[in-house]
Amino acid sequence: MFDRKFLILCLSLLFIGYACDDDNFGAPVDNFDYAGQAIIDNDSLVDFLGKHYYNDAIDSVRPLVTGATPLINDSRLITQDVTELDVDYKLYIFVKDEGSPNPVKGHPTVVDSVLVKYKGQYFNSTTELIDFDERTIQPVWFTLHSVIRGWSLGFGYFKGGENITNNGPITYINGGRGVLFIPSGLAYSKFVTPGIPSSSSLLFYIELYDLAENTDYDGDSIPGMLEDLDGDGDPRNDNTDGDNSPNFLDPDDDNDGVLTKDEGGADGDPTNDFNDPNNPTLPDYLNPDIK
Repeated sequence: MFDRKFLILCLSLLFIGYACDDDNFGAPVDNFDYAGQAIIDNDSLVDFLGKHYYNDAIDSVRPLVTGATPLINDSRLITQDVTELDVDYKLYIFVKDEGSPNPVKGHPTVVDSVLVKYKGQYFNSTTELIDFDERTIQPVWFTLHSVIRGWSLGFGYFKGGENITNNGPITYINGGRGVLFIPSGLAYSKFVTPGIPSSSSLLFYIELYDLAENTDYDGDSIPGMLEDLDGDGDPRNDNTDGDNSPNFLDPDDDNDGVLTKDEGGADGDPTNDFNDPNNPTLPDYLNPDIK
């Protein structure tokens, strides 16, 4: 009995040793080559885009035929360079229709809410696509900060349409339509997701019906995108008080016990009150010394 327990203990310690990082005891080792996978994904996507075209008659990506323009050369294809966690990616956005919103609205930001229809496929190879999800009957609302990064960025190239619903199903016209070609690193990366193998690049047919501009998730009277304090286009990395919530999700941005919305003065705007003579350029809602 003693020998058996000793053997189990040794095996357990051996397993822990392999599973932990020497420099950060207890943290799992991540040997996944994110940069290498990004290169593989982009090579595959470029190959696919060179061998397929967009068939406008049926609104579908199809294998290239004589006389058709490959997607890689189609003027409607946009390439966006994206750096995520120090890895460089390329996101490809095919804009079939930008969209003509009525009333007039702009493009959604990465922290706005959008009303969309979509069909999702993953690349099983450079020629085969497998369906995994779709919402093509009724549109559904998504918050762009809580979806895959390829969506957050890709929808920024489209606009919504015009709501003509009249005592029936939700109906929009003139909405933005297109296709997103998303490398795995801007999707689910190495993780297995229901219906999608790990390290899968994705294709989405999308329709943008509407958006909620200037979405204020934390109810602090400041639109989420205006809480991008460093101006890098990503409010997720702006966290004044260093807690577990970035400013755009934090109702008390400076953790002074007074809600941001209550530091807005007479006009209710927290961004234009500066009452600290020692920090005249720091608004009160970001200043823990001013309550």
